[in-house]
Amino acid sequence: MNFDINTQANLDKWLNGSYDSETKAHIQALIDKKAATELTDSFYKDLEFGTGGLRGIMGVGSNRFNRYTVGAATQGLANYLLKKYPAKEIKVAISYDSRNNSSYFAQITADVFSANGIFVYFFKSLRPTPLLSFAIRELGCQSGVMITASHNPKEYNGYKAYGADGGQFTSPDDHLVMQEVAAIEDISAIKFEANPALVSYLNEEIDEIYLQKIKALSVSPDAIQAQADLKIVYSSIHGTGITLVPKALEKFGFINVHIVAEQQEPNGDFPTVIYPNPEEKEALTLALQKAEALDADLVLATDPDADRVGIAIKDPSGKFVLLNGNQTGSLLIYYMLTAWKAHQKLTGKEYIVSTVVTTGLIEKMCQAFQVDYINTLTGFKWIGQVMTQKEKESIFIAGGEESYGYLVGDLVRDKDAVISCAFIAEMAAFYKNQGISLYNALIQMYLEHGMYKEELVSITKQGKAGAEEIKSMMQAFRNQPPVSLGGSKVVGLKDYELNSFLDLNTGMRSELGFPKSDVLQFITEDGSIISARPSGTEPKIKFYCSVREPLNHAADFNQVNAKLTEKINQIMKELGN
Repeated sequence: MNFDINTQANLDKWLNGSYDSETKAHIQALIDKKAATELTDSFYKDLEFGTGGLRGIMGVGSNRFNRYTVGAATQGLANYLLKKYPAKEIKVAISYDSRNNSSYFAQITADVFSANGIFVYFFKSLRPTPLLSFAIRELGCQSGVMITASHNPKEYNGYKAYGADGGQFTSPDDHLVMQEVAAIEDISAIKFEANPALVSYLNEEIDEIYLQKIKALSVSPDAIQAQADLKIVYSSIHGTGITLVPKALEKFGFINVHIVAEQQEPNGDFPTVIYPNPEEKEALTLALQKAEALDADLVLATDPDADRVGIAIKDPSGKFVLLNGNQTGSLLIYYMLTAWKAHQKLTGKEYIVSTVVTTGLIEKMCQAFQVDYINTLTGFKWIGQVMTQKEKESIFIAGGEESYGYLVGDLVRDKDAVISCAFIAEMAAFYKNQGISLYNALIQMYLEHGMYKEELVSITKQGKAGAEEIKSMMQAFRNQPPVSLGGSKVVGLKDYELNSFLDLNTGMRSELGFPKSDVLQFITEDGSIISARPSGTEPKIKFYCSVREPLNHAADFNQVNAKLTEKINQIMKELGN
């Protein structure tokens, strides 16, 4: 077998280095089987510690998620912390989700931190990502790590690294951490020998503090009291949400919550679903069946680390329909703005945040309510960064992104499905108390602010060849942007990699004022926005399409919806999807 220089060098390093005998035997077995593709994909590069940490397929190799790549990431993060806080006791928090081997990788992380003289708060059992973010701030930590691959397939695991504000690292710290991780060139530099004296285990006390503070955020407790028996079906899809979402709903006052028993047990094999992703209809099949049998009011489902939530609501015929991330996020923010106004809580200091690939409807609503709106790059860490920057001067109401991640209040610095489930249920109670269904509230929102419709198409490209193909696709779009999309002329090109906005009518360029990110956006004459972005966490290229149309009468909803769907299909076809 012939490998490129990088692949062969990494293979030699792992076969001849101080790696354990089981690892070396596994590599040799692949060589004996002439498993060239698997060896190439496992060794052609180092698993990259990006701005959000690590994510990869579990297995042996420099490009796989394993003891050594996790150890190197933790040693690099420890080195960064020791340099940043030279005269301070450094504390970190560690949690993990329900994925296979998550507790093992969390233990390695704790071992390496404590071996470096860093004090560790270690959750005794699996907990959601947002609780980790909360704990970092609550316990005065300088950093934290969550072992999770979010909603990726079961073969994956991941490592999310957080800063002292409870948010994932942003510039310049993200690059400083990456530099320290990249500097770990040999596993001899990793301190694996734990110091148990520097590890303290967290119990349910921190859960209760978190839940009490969530409850204090409630805007409409009177509506909840009146609708306490709202019939809610919840699924944790074999993840961490089961530890806190039912408790949060109970804390808010909901007494009629039904758990999907088949998906209640945490299980890294996710046996009842193809993907543990609440964005996928298939993942909510059991929850929808239970909801139909019970004639429920609301369906909630969270991903394995409980930072994302998908919902289903009933249409006028009583059929359950899934809302996409933009619809749920818009409806939640519409409720928050409405309720805050109704309770005279809007003072002029409040603000809302969403991302560049999220629906423009949120900005439109903020304008109508005269609440400040801030747009950020894709990824909740950018929303968290804004919150940290503004926490002493302004009041964060809510934020969200199209990928089913939302946050209400400033308790954490990441998307939070525990808080979101509680407030989505409160929203349902608020409208039901007025005799309005969530479906009708959605239409009312469109009548007031215009109908926006979005769709995401993801194309998966595995391995080295796939990564190169995605890169080529992005380059082709940069070099030759489409002339028109959906029957409307493309009049603008935003290139976040180049920090550039090109007015295609005048040829004039201007700066966008965002950090560098590999995102392209085509803006059409009729206001459609089409974005292309390689995923930072999965081997995918993503196409986001947002179109809009006025909705003048509720009776026109189905007609306008069909028109916008047809337009999206045309645009996606023109892009080759």
